[in-house]
Amino acid sequence: MFKHMIIILMTSVLVNNYVLNKFLGICPFLGVSKKLKQAAGMSLAVIFVQVMATAATWPIYTFLLVPYNLTYLETIVFILVIAALVQFVEMTLKKFIPGLYKSLGVYLPLITTNCAVLGVCLNNISDGYGFGESLVSALGCGLGFMLAMVLFAGVRGRIESSDVPKAFKGLPITLVAASIVSLSFYGFAGIIDNLFK
Repeated sequence: MFKHMIIILMTSVLVNNYVLNKFLGICPFLGVSKKLKQAAGMSLAVIFVQVMATAATWPIYTFLLVPYNLTYLETIVFILVIAALVQFVEMTLKKFIPGLYKSLGVYLPLITTNCAVLGVCLNNISDGYGFGESLVSALGCGLGFMLAMVLFAGVRGRIESSDVPKAFKGLPITLVAASIVSLSFYGFAGIIDNLFK
């Protein structure tokens, strides 16, 4: 059981990274990854929302939607749960960490529409994970999001201090760099398979 949970965690962080492999959550990835502090703050907020959303949506789906044949409402219900959690995070940051709240700006409420958060909740259900497995998967996906954000914040810092051709300045070089970072994560698939045979 422990080995199974470690495999889910490592796979979620490295192999099935929601940003770099599934291309979910790209808006904050490109928008908030300019500075390390903002990237780390956004990542922690996303981790919290993903884990809490999974902890709320899995029981709602299993004990409410499935028994009453309301599974067609799962997307709407999940979005409502995520929106409520994001509001909670936003109020908490505004009260206790106002500097981070201001630096995240419009990207904080956009966690509600961050497809990575909704994707984790929906994929945990479709993959047939139990409650514990879903929580580990959500934590792994959040840590993978954080890893991608922090790595890319470092890459963007290097890009800004580099001499970039005029045609590539701004968004084009950012997208090229993101694709190269994404390619680097494809090598982890074989490593995880070999480690846990």
